[in-house]
Amino acid sequence: MQPAVSEPASGACLSDAEALALADVDADGIARLARRAASVRDAVYAKQLTFSPKAFFPLTNLCRNRCDYCSFRKSPGDAGEWTMTHDDVAVALARARDAACSEALFCLGDKPEGAFSAYRRTLATLGHDSTVDYLEWAGHAALAHGLLPHTNAGVLSRRDMQRLRVCNVSLGLMLENVSPRLCQKGMPHHRAPDKRPEVRLRMIEEAGQLEIPFTTGILVGIGETRRERIESLLAIRELHARHGHIQEVIVQNFTPRASIPMADIAEPADLEMQHAVALARLILPAEVSLQSPPNLNAQRMQLLIEAGLNDFGGISPVTPDYINPQHPWPHLQRLADACARAGFSLRPRLPIYERYLEDARWLHPELRGAVLACAERQSRSFRFDAAHGTEPTPALAQVVS
Repeated sequence: MQPAVSEPASGACLSDAEALALADVDADGIARLARRAASVRDAVYAKQLTFSPKAFFPLTNLCRNRCDYCSFRKSPGDAGEWTMTHDDVAVALARARDAACSEALFCLGDKPEGAFSAYRRTLATLGHDSTVDYLEWAGHAALAHGLLPHTNAGVLSRRDMQRLRVCNVSLGLMLENVSPRLCQKGMPHHRAPDKRPEVRLRMIEEAGQLEIPFTTGILVGIGETRRERIESLLAIRELHARHGHIQEVIVQNFTPRASIPMADIAEPADLEMQHAVALARLILPAEVSLQSPPNLNAQRMQLLIEAGLNDFGGISPVTPDYINPQHPWPHLQRLADACARAGFSLRPRLPIYERYLEDARWLHPELRGAVLACAERQSRSFRFDAAHGTEPTPALAQVVS
């Protein structure tokens, strides 16, 4: 017998037991879950969807982990390995500023200096003792260009986060999944010491203790079960209940590509993504934003909007998605038009959510002026031309009807 799926009533989150009972719901039950999740979303976010206009800065693609689904990571000497120089960063920051981006996303591999002496030598030539030193320099450089840094550099120590808090408005780490089964031999995290659930949960917990606005999320389609996805979302909810720091959760789908161990694994079906997004909306508190990458879901965005999605994450007018380079960002005007057809408006947001600006403890005092200045620029810089279907330059902001 299928678990019952009630229509929305009070808007309260599903209990742990209720959520776990919905692991095996059938297609009709998923459709009912999606309607309930969309109703919860509409009650909080109305008919408004958001995204962050960003530039992507992969300071290095060297990484000590070897996840079976990753084509981003490299070792020294591999074809396509890189570490950005200061000049590389400066050029990209100038392009991002000219395109009126708000977010500078610094994303890189886990602990490369602990694994590769060649990388340590490269850092030394740049004048840095560690990756965190480089991230500090890059964060201040982004602020000088009028961008707001958000860093996802894998697992960081408490001290690392304390340092980066001074030059980042938010930090992030994908939880991915809490199942230790995925770390066993033959599973995707077996050769990835930084993907152990307890390691990632500890960092997310410490970010909450440090009062850092935080982004996390789950991966769908890497060999996990539905129950393991739900358990991962419940773990995120528990961390947020203790600290209130989870500003957004990403439900990201695996996509196959050549030259990875999981090249022959199919990406998750539409029904699985609909189930994951709807349950995320019903498990997480309503104030926690829910997103899924539009470039990885080009053919199912309508389905995910109907399942309770309210945010598209970062979209860049100037840099590719270096993690998934075969999936280009959507043309923003077309995305706005698609949102309009679904009955929603599209607007940009900052990499720190508004509610964290209302309480001084969530933002280092040295960053408040930069955030306010960036918000002012964003409010006047971006426009969609809904009438003509062409994208002005710069190209983001309020949908003009």
